[in-house]
Amino acid sequence: MLRRTVLLLGMLLLVTVTAQAQETLIMEPVVVTASRIDREVSRTPAHVTIIDEKKIATSNARNVPELLRNEVGVFVTDTTGNGRSYNIDLRGFGETSGQNVLLLIDGRRVNQIDLSGVDWSLISLERIQRIEIVRGSRGSVLYGDNATGGVINIITKDGGQTQVGGEIAYGNYDTFQSNVFGTGELSKLSYAISASFKETDGYRDNSDSRAKDAGLQLKYYPNDRVIFDFSSDYHKDKTGLPGAIFLSDLKNGVSRTSATNPNDYAEVEDYYLKGGGEIYFNEQGSLRLDASYRQRENEAFASFFGGNYTGKTDIDTVALTPRLLLTNEFFSMSNSLIIGVDYYDTKASINNRLDFFGFVDNAKYRFSKKNHGGYIQNDLAVNDNLDFSVGYRYDSARYDFGEASAAKPKFDEKIYSTGLNYRYRGSSYLYLSYAEGFRYPALDELFNYMTNTVITDFEAQRTNNIEVGFKEYFGLGFSLQANLFHLETKNEIFYNPGTFSNENFDDKTRRQGFEATISKTFSRFELGGTYTYTETKILGGQYKGNEIPNVPQHMATLNALIHVTHKAKLSLNGNYIGKRYYISDFENTSSKQDDFMVFNTRIQYNYSELITLYLNLNNIFNEKYAEYGVLGFNGQAVYPSPRFNALAGLMVRY
Repeated sequence: MLRRTVLLLGMLLLVTVTAQAQETLIMEPVVVTASRIDREVSRTPAHVTIIDEKKIATSNARNVPELLRNEVGVFVTDTTGNGRSYNIDLRGFGETSGQNVLLLIDGRRVNQIDLSGVDWSLISLERIQRIEIVRGSRGSVLYGDNATGGVINIITKDGGQTQVGGEIAYGNYDTFQSNVFGTGELSKLSYAISASFKETDGYRDNSDSRAKDAGLQLKYYPNDRVIFDFSSDYHKDKTGLPGAIFLSDLKNGVSRTSATNPNDYAEVEDYYLKGGGEIYFNEQGSLRLDASYRQRENEAFASFFGGNYTGKTDIDTVALTPRLLLTNEFFSMSNSLIIGVDYYDTKASINNRLDFFGFVDNAKYRFSKKNHGGYIQNDLAVNDNLDFSVGYRYDSARYDFGEASAAKPKFDEKIYSTGLNYRYRGSSYLYLSYAEGFRYPALDELFNYMTNTVITDFEAQRTNNIEVGFKEYFGLGFSLQANLFHLETKNEIFYNPGTFSNENFDDKTRRQGFEATISKTFSRFELGGTYTYTETKILGGQYKGNEIPNVPQHMATLNALIHVTHKAKLSLNGNYIGKRYYISDFENTSSKQDDFMVFNTRIQYNYSELITLYLNLNNIFNEKYAEYGVLGFNGQAVYPSPRFNALAGLMVRY
């Protein structure tokens, strides 16, 4: 009750103290994700959020998903409780959120062609300049598959000013993390380099994790019209997978920290190389070409009644993404035309070993997917206040399952988007958007490993997304952003627990709701809050009228940053997640998973210009909760989340 009272009082205070705010002009930030070029947020027909370096520096987050928790409309679940395995959901896709949210790093796709999910630990926080979140299906025209619910683009730091630094921290569960970085410029070459290491025993038994990362970014400016760049990252980790605990076992005294599967683990090694360049045609546009290579090796061990399973997957991806930008004046109106092509060639080598009651089966597979798409988007500034955009994409995917199957599924998709923006006072604006999105089935959704057959009657998933919203700057640091969204999906891909197979829904699904963000800046402190309402419904077929599992109807956050002195800062954030059906409960016959509210705080002290000390206190009210829950044969089971824990650290910058 105390936690909910704190949240409600905070929101009430935020509204009350801003009631007499006056108009003032606000300089809007620039976003690249929604157009693949620099564009002011107020000229973008989508719900966009930018997490900048200031937010990152004052947050108690230890990784990207923890940063995303406090953003409106973002539902984050940590399945192992060790900060390694996350699901990120935008717009209520529940269990399949990993296939409906596209992660980019500097515009490069991170999502894989299988169900292994997005690896959110690939980029450490010290590498990040900002994070751009574009909600809804608008990103599908520009980026293709997986962008139905939204796009999250992590923009890494460039070189430039010479700076070196490092960080070291230690906390509960024997958590230790450290990183070093350096940036600088040599003549016409800028560079940024970093390395990090993290280890933790985790909140639960067999939830230990060890990870190391390294990154490099170079930019070369031979003249004012040409840029060449190169980037690379390396990541390796090994993490225990403790498994879910049945609620009945917890009621009978089983410890929340115990492991159901004490020997399960996942081990990942991942790196990429990306190079490119851009030529500028004075004021008439530019031509950009990017090429990249990525290799990801993943090994996982899973135990179950009567046996165990070991899977080893090696995925190699080659990508080419040229893009042409043309800018001109059209009847005294400013016009930007973007034409681009995306080509991806991905090969997967899979070795599976099944041991079932002493019977051992070894299987090897060679799969591939070739994906190419062409897109065109035009942004027209009718005048200083009104902007109109329209986009089109043709996309094609071809699968090959080698000797495992003669079937070679293929998909061809055509989608559109359009939007209007109107800036009615200063930087205040409103927008209306229509966008179509799609996603292809993943390799392990198409292929049945039990029967070594391909599901040949799969359809690509398609979504129509209508959205209207606004952002109002009232002055004196007060702003309000809100929007309504409606998504209707045909042939949605999901795992049907009733038939034990991956399928298309036999009728449409619908998601609609409301998102609102309010913020106020004072001389010594900042306040912010968000609220999200999401309604989901299966419109027909076997599960007609039911909700999509693992989608909370209500979510809310409260954020505060207090400048105690010119050297000391105190930040507080609260996160409320409402009730939702357990994963796989498409029948909606089981009780819902409990709601919860968690508060975290960070105390930061700048000892000098070079040295910063901080203390992160997480779950300060010691809430007993679980972010992730599933419905199995033997009932409801959860992955318990950490209780109160702390992390203390030291940062040095020179």
